[in-house]
Order: sequence, then C-alpha cells, then structure tokens
Amino acid sequence: MNVRSDSPIVPIDSVPPADMSPYRPVVLVVDDESVIADTLTAILSRNGYAAIAAYDGDEALEVALLTPPEMLITDVVLPGMNGIELAVSIRRIFPDCKILLFSGQSAAADLLGPARSAGHHFNLLHKPIHPTDLLAKVSESLRPLSAATR
Repeated sequence: MNVRSDSPIVPIDSVPPADMSPYRPVVLVVDDESVIADTLTAILSRNGYAAIAAYDGDEALEVALLTPPEMLITDVVLPGMNGIELAVSIRRIFPDCKILLFSGQSAAADLLGPARSAGHHFNLLHKPIHPTDLLAKVSESLRPLSAATR
C-alpha cells in the first residue's frame, strides 16, 4: 500500500453529517489503497449515501452486479483492470450510472484518450480532494437522479 504524505489529513469527525433522508443513492468507491476507499466510503455514508468500498476492478464488478450503483467513484490506477476500463464496463452494464474518476498521477489524463475516442466522457478529479469538494461533486452529479426519484 502506498502512503501519500502530500495528502492533507481531514479527520472524519470534521466532516459534518448531512440530514439523512430515506432515499440513499448507492455509490461504489474503488481504490486499491484501502484507507482511501474506506475513508471515502465513511464520508459518503455519513452524508446520506449508501456507499460501498471495493479494492480492485474485478471486485467492483462483482459488487455492482449484486448492488447496482447509481455512481461509481474509482481511482484510475488499479491493479489488473484500470479504473477507466472499469468505468466503461460499469457504463455498459448500467448505462445511467454516473462516473467520477480520480487520480493522483498526472498521466491519468493520457489514459482517458482512448475512452474519449470511443465516446466515453468521464469527469477526472485530482487527488488529493477535500471531502467537501468531493461531496459537492457527488451531489451535483446525482442531483437530477435524486430529484426525479423523490
């Protein structure tokens, strides 16, 4: 597991929980660094999402087939299947699933080229991302879906 010392540490207790409504969009979070996946899952769970962590692409596909996600948040660089390949696979199975890619490596943008050429347009966020910024992006991405289901 890689430890990134340049990432700011934000204690989970400093992320305020949102009002919990009965509707909880399912968000699948994928990162091979378990501390990142688990932390993002905890932050999302505290803010009204049904968040599930997975630690590689194959595990994420298995989880998604059991619990279809409304959003996938995945690191680009994963062992085996990378996050872009995972996003394309998830989008094929669940066409309405929102996708957020994130990476701490500048080369990740280059990996998006073939996906874009094939007609896949994914948002790329850069690590580290502050929890408040991530929550805003998730909320913004899911807003039309959650507004339509209430």
